[in-house]
Amino acid sequence: MKILGLDPGLRKTGWGVVIWKNNSFSYLDDGFFFQNDELELGQKLLKIFNQLSSLIKKTKPDLIGIEQTFVGSGNVSSLKLGMARGICILTAAKLGVKTLEIQPKLVKKNITGSGVASKDQVNLMVKNILNIVPKSEDSSDALAVAMSIQSKSIGKLDNGEYSSKLDQAIANALEKEKINMQK
Repeated sequence: MKILGLDPGLRKTGWGVVIWKNNSFSYLDDGFFFQNDELELGQKLLKIFNQLSSLIKKTKPDLIGIEQTFVGSGNVSSLKLGMARGICILTAAKLGVKTLEIQPKLVKKNITGSGVASKDQVNLMVKNILNIVPKSEDSSDALAVAMSIQSKSIGKLDNGEYSSKLDQAIANALEKEKINMQK
């Protein structure tokens, strides 16, 4: 399975492509789309759409993973990040590629074993797992998303059961966290 991971942003959108085969990952490529700060918002979003469309057509992924937005105190920056994510999701849908979202904590947990790992720890594990040096911090994050989304894509079987006790435990923990956040 070829997986494209995305770490969207208005300034930089990181991307990374891996192949999951025989229970291991192999690296294909990574990079980022850089947006000129002088462009107006609509032009930035259009540029992301065009660049991502070209990348999807070139790499032909079976699945796209995208990190969910962490909503902090910066409401305006979260809103703008959401716009970049929306363009990425729209682009994938327009080109007929399934997209799955994953929480940043789960990406960190899957890659490092800790949901509170630092960016440096995630980057180090990406380097070790794939035996490469990512082209940027953003593309390293995208590669981590690509590797993490694989477990999410196979977690639930067609009959609604989970493929392993680990997948079931992760799903239960995420549901519990979602309920706690709504309180």
